[in-house]
Amino acid sequence: MRIKNELAKFVDKEYVSDSMEDRVRYSWDFSLLSPGVPDAVVWPANSEEVSKIVKWCNEKEVPIIPVSSRVHFYGCTIPKEGGIVIDLARMNRILEIDTDNRLVRFEAGVTWSQLIEELKKKNMRAIMPLMPPAERSPLTDTLEREVPTNVVYDYGEPMQSIEVVWPTGEIFRCGSASVNGFPDSKSRGANPSGPGIDFYRFVQGAQGTLGIVTWMSLKIESIPRIDKIYFAPINDLPYAIEFLYRILPRRIGQECLILNNVDLATIIAENMSEDFDELCAKLPPWTLILVISGLLRRPEEKIAYEENFLNQVIKNEFPKMSLLDNLPGFPGLGKKLMPMLRSPWPEGKTHWKLRLKGACQSIFFITRPNRAQSFVDIMDFVASKYGYPIADIGCYIQPIEHNRACQVEFDLFYNPDDEEEKAIVAELYRDAAITMMNEGAFFTRPYGELAPIIFDRAANYTMTLKRVKKIFDPKNIMNPGNLCF
Repeated sequence: MRIKNELAKFVDKEYVSDSMEDRVRYSWDFSLLSPGVPDAVVWPANSEEVSKIVKWCNEKEVPIIPVSSRVHFYGCTIPKEGGIVIDLARMNRILEIDTDNRLVRFEAGVTWSQLIEELKKKNMRAIMPLMPPAERSPLTDTLEREVPTNVVYDYGEPMQSIEVVWPTGEIFRCGSASVNGFPDSKSRGANPSGPGIDFYRFVQGAQGTLGIVTWMSLKIESIPRIDKIYFAPINDLPYAIEFLYRILPRRIGQECLILNNVDLATIIAENMSEDFDELCAKLPPWTLILVISGLLRRPEEKIAYEENFLNQVIKNEFPKMSLLDNLPGFPGLGKKLMPMLRSPWPEGKTHWKLRLKGACQSIFFITRPNRAQSFVDIMDFVASKYGYPIADIGCYIQPIEHNRACQVEFDLFYNPDDEEEKAIVAELYRDAAITMMNEGAFFTRPYGELAPIIFDRAANYTMTLKRVKKIFDPKNIMNPGNLCF
């Protein structure tokens, strides 16, 4: 009650709660981590209220857990040491959509569904990861470096300027949003760098341990005038990867990804109980999905050029590849999947990762595309040791920056109410991740129990991070228990 009364000095009292019902809502997520209950929850309305709350917490050394999404998968918003959850859901304004500079500025509580709908009204679109939940925050997903499905280099890092409340309560703006006259300055906050140090790098991938980002400017792009989606059924994954090495560096395509039959079936099934098994049996082992687009300028010519290039490469160099408007046996799939690639997963509908068994533990990392098959083999080998059905493992390969690198993701589906299966998946997850790490998998976003394993292997880097943490958060109040803090 004392904490609630103190927080009520900074926000209206109806936006502070210490009820067990509210606290329990923030105590768990869809990860394998154990629940942790906060001491109170507060819902600020603006940066000034956030700043006042953070200053008080810093003075009293009360842990802070910042939250903006409504659904979580990785455990980094579970309170590890009690404290106060600062839920930014009320900060849900889209502050501006600048079509000339192709940027949108929005607050942390804005959801993917809200952002996409508002951008459509301006004939614009966001560069987004693969079908995130509608209730997730695009600000959080961008900060956490979720890999987009669009492989074009220009969109690989869409974050521009941000406003952040440091752990001391100071409100700070990064990039060209820091100049006098913002937001009416000439740069419009479109440059994330300077003047001075690139402070925005500190909060990328920080899992809320270095500050609270209250708004962000994000790159956007016009909705293409013409889109064509192609599918390639794949039995030989390395052959398909070589094909991507040939076409993607030539800036062919926009969205490009590879899904195995399990992940694709969970996405396209109308009724999981009736359709899933049949889809898994009928779908090819892997499916390459490639979208070519004509934007505002001479779209027909761009489409014609890319189609001609693809036809020539397939004819002369990759005769075993087949790029088709639809997968054989799945008429209308292209028409169905195209809008899904540029939209969040529908609100109110069970997310595709949770449809099969109710929960999913994902292993994801960065590697070279030509090593993807070796990690698939490792995953199969480790899964067999634990008796986990190889046929039930989902896999998603996302090329990055014209196939310079890729993210490989393995999805381990399980029943969250089956403690035995849950324990098996937890052991399998840890064993597979460590084995892949030993083989060169680069875990750029370590969550939960993987974080200490990874940071123990990078002693100098970890020491530097802790020094930076000490400067910005000397009392270690920001989301303690995550990363190496």
